[in-house]
Amino acid sequence: MPLFMPGNADITIRTARPEDLKAVHEIELLSFPRPWPRTAFEAEILHPFSEFWVAVHGQTVVGYAILRCYETTGHLINIAVHPDWRRRGIGRRLLEWVIDWARSRRLLAIYLEVRVSNLPAQRLYERMGFVRAGRIKHYYTPDGEDAWVYRLVVPRHRTSPSNPSKS
Repeated sequence: MPLFMPGNADITIRTARPEDLKAVHEIELLSFPRPWPRTAFEAEILHPFSEFWVAVHGQTVVGYAILRCYETTGHLINIAVHPDWRRRGIGRRLLEWVIDWARSRRLLAIYLEVRVSNLPAQRLYERMGFVRAGRIKHYYTPDGEDAWVYRLVVPRHRTSPSNPSKS
C-alpha cells in the first residue's frame, strides 16, 4: 500500500513502454481470475491497431488501458487499476483519456465487455456514458460467466478534463 493517498491529480497517463510490462502484468494478475499472459501485453505494445496507455504515479505504474481500433470503432480490450490504487478516480481518468483519444481520432463508438458480476466496473462505465448493448453467454473461461457488452457513442465535444496527446 502506498505511504500516502494521492488524488488522481498526481497521476500521469502516457503511452506504455516495454519497461512498463512487468508492472502491467502484476496489475493484471491481481485484477482478473483468468489473467492475460505477459506475452499478450508484449504483443499489444507492438500491435498496429492497438493503443496502450499506463497511468503512472511518479515512476510507479498504477493502471493501464488498451484500445483496439478498427476504422471508426474502438474496442476497449483491457483496463485495470492496481488494487492498492483503486477508488481514487484512476479508472475514470483512464476512461476519460480513452474517450478523448477516440474523439481526437474521430472514432464513432467504443465497445467493451465486462463480467456480469463486476458491478463496480459496470457503474463506472454507465457513469461515463456507456450503455448496455447486449449479453454474451459463457464469454469468460473457464468459469463460463456471461459478459455484458457496453457501447459508448463517442461524444463530439470533450466532457472531461483529460488531455490526450496525439501520440
